[in-house]
Amino acid sequence: MSNITIIDNFLLMGFSGDQEWQFLHFVIFLAIYLAILMGNLLIIILVAINSHLHTPMYFFLVNLSVLDVGSTTVIIPKSMANSLMNIKLISYSQCVTQLFLFIHFLSSDFFFLTVMAYDRYVAICHPLHYSSMMTWSSCIWMASGAWMAGFLYAALNTGTVFSLPFCSNVIHQFFCEIPHLLKISCSDSYLTEIWALLLSFTIGLGCFVFIIMSYVQIFTAVLRMPSMANRQKAFSTCIPHITVISILVSTAIFTHLIPTSDSEYNLDQVLALLYTVVPPLLNPIIYSMRNKDVKTALWNLLGFILAKKNKNMALILL
Repeated sequence: MSNITIIDNFLLMGFSGDQEWQFLHFVIFLAIYLAILMGNLLIIILVAINSHLHTPMYFFLVNLSVLDVGSTTVIIPKSMANSLMNIKLISYSQCVTQLFLFIHFLSSDFFFLTVMAYDRYVAICHPLHYSSMMTWSSCIWMASGAWMAGFLYAALNTGTVFSLPFCSNVIHQFFCEIPHLLKISCSDSYLTEIWALLLSFTIGLGCFVFIIMSYVQIFTAVLRMPSMANRQKAFSTCIPHITVISILVSTAIFTHLIPTSDSEYNLDQVLALLYTVVPPLLNPIIYSMRNKDVKTALWNLLGFILAKKNKNMALILL
């Protein structure tokens, strides 16, 4: 107990302390963050301005884009600022807020992917009842439930972690992450880790099993369709969703299967990028390239912008 100290701030060791590497880290993160913002904001704009995309599936997709922007905004700008100013400090309250919001956005993201699987199940397996089952009121209730479930999950995890005493304020990561916070705890965090792991495993497994069962029935229904065109249309709406789920689940599992390291030169930071940056970066690309409706809306928007630009140029010349 004598090693317990009052923590006012934490040190995010992040990547290399060399000034040149810090600047490179800033540039790379800036490029990634701008790409994430542009991609996800484009999805939100396309759905907002195109009446053909005002459906439950794209309503959930907009929520997914908001969550992707949120999950990266709570960690990347702070890491960029620390690299640019060559500092490593993050206050205790900032660390609590960062961890809570990150878990909230990431877990809500997975809950929305589960809801989207149900939406595809109803649309393909029960098309005649889709309009009655997926009303806007039910969609809003499901979306609210996903946000609230993410909030409660984040509150439980954050409260558990920060109820522990800390013997050090040095976090070998570029943001406040649960495994690294548990490593600097003075108390025996074994039971805490087991509890957090069991909670995450139970919730994650439940959602994953629901998604798998939904798609088993979806693929069974699709293969029974007599028309090849209908099969292709059904697959075009399902494949992007399956790809997004696969990326999120695989990167999270791969990252957390590898134990954290105390070494200054380790893969913890690089592995953390897999589940914090890669899914939000790839999601807009996947939904844009693999979804005919989104591609049509994108080309219509580009055509409108070019037509307006040409009109303005013609007026200037006149």
